[in-house]
Amino acid sequence: MDDLQFGKRNKRGDWTPNDTVQPAPIWHLPFDLKAILHWLPHYFFPWNILFALSAVAYWAWVIPPVETLRTIGFGWMLWLYAVNAVCVFLFYGAFELHLYVLRRQGNRFKYNAKFPSEQKSKAFWFESQVIDSMLRTFLSGVTIWTAVEAVMLWAYANGYAPWLSFAERPWTLALVALAVPIIHEVHFFCVHRLIHTPWLYKWVHSVHHNSVNPSPWSSLAMHPVEHLLYFGTAFWHLILPSNPIIMIYQMNFAGFGAIPGHVGFDKIEVGEDKLVDSHAYAHYLHHKYFEVNYGDALIPLDKWFGTWHDGSAEGEARMQARYRKRKERIAARQARTEAKGATE
Repeated sequence: MDDLQFGKRNKRGDWTPNDTVQPAPIWHLPFDLKAILHWLPHYFFPWNILFALSAVAYWAWVIPPVETLRTIGFGWMLWLYAVNAVCVFLFYGAFELHLYVLRRQGNRFKYNAKFPSEQKSKAFWFESQVIDSMLRTFLSGVTIWTAVEAVMLWAYANGYAPWLSFAERPWTLALVALAVPIIHEVHFFCVHRLIHTPWLYKWVHSVHHNSVNPSPWSSLAMHPVEHLLYFGTAFWHLILPSNPIIMIYQMNFAGFGAIPGHVGFDKIEVGEDKLVDSHAYAHYLHHKYFEVNYGDALIPLDKWFGTWHDGSAEGEARMQARYRKRKERIAARQARTEAKGATE
């Protein structure tokens, strides 16, 4: 498939889409019903419905009986870790195998033309982005994911979290389920801004940003502190009128849903003529420029807080103007400090 029908490639071979990133049309004024109806299926398919169905499957076939959950036990927690680890290996591995090992679509629709395996760096364990990312995913990421999930299941089983029945409160639970991506977006944006403060960035978040050219295994390549903050999205269900299945959906949305933003390709070719949008461009720009797009495009939080980059020349100009103002403030602060020191 010719990716130049959808974007352009620079001299280095990096590909950018023709269309800029836009927040969901529910935020556009004036209200455009046609645009919303066109966007609505993309809210569900393919990713959100997949993660929701995975939660139902977990509850049906993976999660132990409530009586077992009432006591924190090594056995059932180890079982839950094993299932999470296997599912991550298969899901992440499928993208890695298709796009990065077999390279079945070459660098078509790939933002950064280079592949991580071609770029050795001492920033990574064994100088390999893939090995580093896999080890961090399974040693810390899946472990903390499982621990948070186990605590939440224990809380539900012991009445410490509101457990609504689908039979008695179907509409309430339907609304909470629909809001899972929104909850994730707000939580992720707040946590993300927090760990971009200088001290936390240096000691925590810089681990994730070692992957300037992200690939599937970069998704959960984080410091353990960031893993805890990231998967803490589940704790919203301690106060929301919710249900353990929806809580698992929230966890799976965070765990498996990190893939689309880090896959490194704008579109994934399925067969000869079908494309699946990754919606990764906004987050790719964050990995490229570091201080833009702390959230995704579901809610225009970055627009509201002045850190939005839509991939356009105007977005680039806004980013550079913000950088210049910050440098001017730092220079002015240093000048005041030096002037004060000279007078003492």
